[in-house]
Formats: sequence, C-alpha cells, structure tokens
Amino acid sequence: MNIIQCQFCKKPFGSIRGRICPACMEDIDKDFIKVRDYIYDNKHASIDVIAEETEVSKPIILYLLKEGRLIIDSPDGTGGGLLFCEVCKAPINTGRMCKDCMGKVASTIDKSVSGHKRAETKGSGMSIKGSAKINN
Repeated sequence: MNIIQCQFCKKPFGSIRGRICPACMEDIDKDFIKVRDYIYDNKHASIDVIAEETEVSKPIILYLLKEGRLIIDSPDGTGGGLLFCEVCKAPINTGRMCKDCMGKVASTIDKSVSGHKRAETKGSGMSIKGSAKINN
C-alpha cells in the first residue's frame, strides 16, 4: 500500500489503487447523482450552468466526464470543445480517448496478448517421452 495525496482534498491516504481518498470518492458518487439528474432534465446545459445549478465543482464534473460516467450532449456530438482525445486531440464527449484511438489501442493489446500466448504454447523445448518408474 502506498501513501499518496488525494487528487481533490490533498490529504494523504493509504492507496492500493487510485488517486482519490475514500471520503472524496463518496462525495463524488453523491455529486454524480446530482449532476446526472440535472443533465437528464437539461440536456444542453453548459458545464458552467451545471456547476452553478448543482453546486458541484467543474473539476469534479470533468473528472466524471473523463471517467466515462457522464456524457456531454452537444448538437454536433463533439462535446462542445470541453474534452479532447488524449492521443490524437480530437474533440470527444466522454472518456479519455476517441473511438478510433480506443480501437487502435485495443488492437495493439490484442496483438500483444495473442503473440504472448503463441510464445507460451511453443514451450521450453522440453518434452517427456515414455513412462517413468518411481521406486520407494
């Protein structure tokens, strides 16, 4: 377990994985429900309006968008220029990568995993032939 500083409250905490402490994660889960419900009723609201109306900070809303828990609904489907793919910089409406870059990453991983499996199945060159007799 590593002691790290929470991404939001800056307090140190013991982390197995992640950069957000349990207290902040609980608050984020509650904020998610408020923001989700507001967006459901106000589909084209800007992040500024959402933050003001829900009293949820913009960094929390951006975190929820990048984690894929929320989707920005803009008329052109690009997310209104709020989020960009971390690989090719194309505008996106949720997550960290566009669909094209996610497909490329998935393909690369598939090739890597299948290549690794092929190497394992070739074995170590050792084989067992015949039968063995064990003497007690």
